Amino acid sequence: VQLQAFGGGLVQPGGSLRLSCAASGLTFRQYTIAWFRQAPGKEREFVATIRYNGNTAYIDSVKGRFTVSRDNAKNTVYLQMNSLNPDDTAVYYCAAGNRVIMSAMSRAGAYDHWGQGTQVTVSS
Repeated sequence: VQLQAFGGGLVQPGGSLRLSCAASGLTFRQYTIAWFRQAPGKEREFVATIRYNGNTAYIDSVKGRFTVSRDNAKNTVYLQMNSLNPDDTAVYYCAAGNRVIMSAMSRAGAYDHWGQGTQVTVSS
């Protein structure tokens, strides 16, 4: 199984980025895909997730600004990030899990496979 996260970069406050997570080696449509992030000196935190059935969940700080979506035909999940602010600066990771129950969607341990991360820097 391989997950590749890309699309990060440097953006000014208020700007937008779209991250992509391309998966291979798994039955993609059966998997819940999540985004986590880790800022320097901080623990990895859950950002958003999309279940196999399309249900989504977000951390409170990104609700209304970030949107997670999936294209099962392309084995890809997207994270559209709008109204970015410096607190969003982090390395963003995508992760895949099979049979992830609702109550565990925000837990890193619920996901079996992880991508390498892509850096997002929000700065003027």
